[in-house]
Amino acid sequence: MTERSPVDASHPVLVTLAPLLEKTGGRLVPAHEATAEDVPLVWEGQTLACVRFGQPEADTLGGLERLLDEVAAELGGPLTELPRVDKQRAVRLLEERGAFTFRKSAETVAAALGVTRFTVYNYLNRERA
Repeated sequence: MTERSPVDASHPVLVTLAPLLEKTGGRLVPAHEATAEDVPLVWEGQTLACVRFGQPEADTLGGLERLLDEVAAELGGPLTELPRVDKQRAVRLLEERGAFTFRKSAETVAAALGVTRFTVYNYLNRERA
C-alpha cells in the first residue's frame, strides 16, 4: 500500500500563495483529494496541491471579525448603536485596514453595522469619490 503525501506547505510556491488564499477563502488540499472543482497548482510538471474555494475558513472569518471588534472598540461601542457619521467612519477605517478584501465582507460589515449592504457600498463610494 502506498502512503499518500500531504501538502508540503513549506514549498516556496505554496508559501507565496498562502496570503492570497487566506484573503479569498481558498485552502490547499492534497492532489489525491482534489475534486473536479479544485484548481491544481502545478510546478515543474508536479501537482503540488489543489486550491479549494467555498465557505471561508474559520480563520478568514476570524480576521474580519477581529477588524470589526477593533473598530468597535476604537469608536467606543457596538457598531449597530453608532450614529450614521460614525458608521461611515467605521467603514472608512475598515477599508483602510483591508476588511473589504475578505470574501463577502460587505454582507458581514452590513450586519455588524445594522445597515444594508447597499448602504455599505454607498459609504465606500463616498469615500472613494
